[in-house]
Amino acid sequence: MNWESLDVRSLLQAYRREATTPEAIITQVYERIERYADPAVWIYLAPEADSLARARALNQKDSANLPLYGVPFAVKDNIDWAGVPTTAGCPEFAYIPEQSATVFEKLCAAGAIPIGKTNLDQFATGLVGTRSPYGICRNPFDASYIPGGSSAGSGVAVAAGLVSFSLGTDTAGSGRVPAAFTNIVGLKPTKGCLSTRGVVPAVRSLDCVSIFALTCADAEVVLQVASGFDVDDPFSRPRQSVENLDLNHLRVGIPSQDYLDFFGNEDADQNYQNALAQLQFLGCQIVTIDFQPFAQTASLLYEGAWVAERTAAVGHFLEQDHPGINPVVQQIIMSGKQVSAITAFQDFYRLRSLQRQAQQQWEAIDVLALPTTGTIYTVAQVQAEPFTLNRNLGLYTNFVNLLDLSAIAVPSGFQTNGLPTGITLMANAWHDNFLCNLGGIFHAKLKGNLGATGVPLATTIES
Repeated sequence: MNWESLDVRSLLQAYRREATTPEAIITQVYERIERYADPAVWIYLAPEADSLARARALNQKDSANLPLYGVPFAVKDNIDWAGVPTTAGCPEFAYIPEQSATVFEKLCAAGAIPIGKTNLDQFATGLVGTRSPYGICRNPFDASYIPGGSSAGSGVAVAAGLVSFSLGTDTAGSGRVPAAFTNIVGLKPTKGCLSTRGVVPAVRSLDCVSIFALTCADAEVVLQVASGFDVDDPFSRPRQSVENLDLNHLRVGIPSQDYLDFFGNEDADQNYQNALAQLQFLGCQIVTIDFQPFAQTASLLYEGAWVAERTAAVGHFLEQDHPGINPVVQQIIMSGKQVSAITAFQDFYRLRSLQRQAQQQWEAIDVLALPTTGTIYTVAQVQAEPFTLNRNLGLYTNFVNLLDLSAIAVPSGFQTNGLPTGITLMANAWHDNFLCNLGGIFHAKLKGNLGATGVPLATTIES
């Protein structure tokens, strides 16, 4: 039987009813990958025989004890999979890890089946998905437009229905921008919620492993499996208890009009306004806040200390000037060599001040609702102007990790040109599950399809 939707909920229900089997699903996954015919999605694709063997091995296990039993997934190629090269989007950088990343191990232990490693902006530096020697994976809605980055392949693999979910990483928005551009959900958990052991660092103090899924409920299931304190990761954090937010009296913050910029995209502007109206219909109170500390924090990410942290991560490799290095990525990362320790400390002090100012705004709100991006660009536009347009895409994403927020990007409709838009719901740290709940309620009201699959969202939420 050709199973229509690979969303986690539908797939697990099908297994329980014995309507299909993991082996049948894996066979179907490889047929879909062949039909989709975009090799730029993948840097490594596991041999079908290996994936089928993993599926058959599940026959010896109790599916009731495996929350991701037989669920196919993909992983961004800056996350270690033991015995498989990790390239971070650079062939000369490749190494073969002996041990998988913590999150990868947790997912496999829960019954998930890894299908392959996905393409990315090299060294996770970019929000565009065009900075890779492995090619540009096509946006499933229009190949002339960018898929978003840096987790480009991870977003496309889910949106195209090639896997049920995928892992990305998110430092400046890489787990959210591809979700907006491909009509899927992108969950950026609280920093340290998911271990980054076994992840090639970009900005190590800010990096998060992110989750792409077809629904918010799926993202939450994966979050539950993959999260947890990792004593071997110095940036891992024990989960903190937080006060539950009241969905019936939710205060949703938005910027004043002066801070909103859609770069001339009227459809994106209208979809954001429609999304806010939908939140009001759900009972939320819209509160205009002073967005200045958030905007000023966003501007810090590509300057000073945090650029230098990128240099600290892979600058020694880029100094060797390998032929596979993307020149835009090299210029960005190596610019950190010019940052002095004095400048870095000044940036840290500036951030602390902005954190305090931002926290004052949170006293008046529970959730912040922003466009995931102001617009989308064609591949040709980004290649002609790679720096400014990439920075534009981070307008509403760059500050999130610096301010220690949790966030979920959810589809918000379509433009007249057929391309999707997204809204991102943000809250203070450790409100990840709440955001999945809120995002799921919002998404259900949209009454759209799952990614680019054509499968109606409604079929996945019916009881």
